[in-house]
Amino acid sequence: MDKLEKQDIIDKVTTLLKEIPSSMDVVRKGGDRDRRFRYLATHMVEKAIEKDALIVSENRQGIAILFKTSKKDDNIWKDLWSQLKLVANVTGVKNAMNILKTQKYIKNQRPQEGEYLYCWFWGILKESRGAETQVGKEMKDVFFRTAHDTGLALYAETRGRTNAIVYQRVGFDLFHEWDHPSGDTMYFLKYDPKNPRNKRP
Repeated sequence: MDKLEKQDIIDKVTTLLKEIPSSMDVVRKGGDRDRRFRYLATHMVEKAIEKDALIVSENRQGIAILFKTSKKDDNIWKDLWSQLKLVANVTGVKNAMNILKTQKYIKNQRPQEGEYLYCWFWGILKESRGAETQVGKEMKDVFFRTAHDTGLALYAETRGRTNAIVYQRVGFDLFHEWDHPSGDTMYFLKYDPKNPRNKRP
């Protein structure tokens, strides 16, 4: 991926982050908030490239980050420097403490043993959304193919009820709901490639 392609993806992720409730919570209010969103988007895209976890649709309007991970990867000292920079450049200290509390609960809903796939981010730009577009289907097929090829279950969360319905419509199971401190409901979803009701794409 060349520098221009990477910048284009960062620009699009920055735009998408401004619509997502969880990133709206993460990014400190006041001051140069656009710069903070861009810093967060850059961090996410660079981490995705490093872990070979970046998925971009054919028309470049859909972007997702799909990690293969496990509880063992959740090490507080790992990436500590980048986490400290995130606190300084994105969240602020007070916000970071609240995020740590909610993240602990969220991570406890994921497998405590073995590897799994985790959809850290999935966004489609406005002009490519909707049932008549192919971008959502194209990306969903990549997710499910990865789950089938690896034999690993795929986990995702959303605080949007509409998003949760879409996830279920394409083959995810809703396995938990949580009253998020923000006042929203958080929906926890799972796609199990070993479940016979799910068909291989």
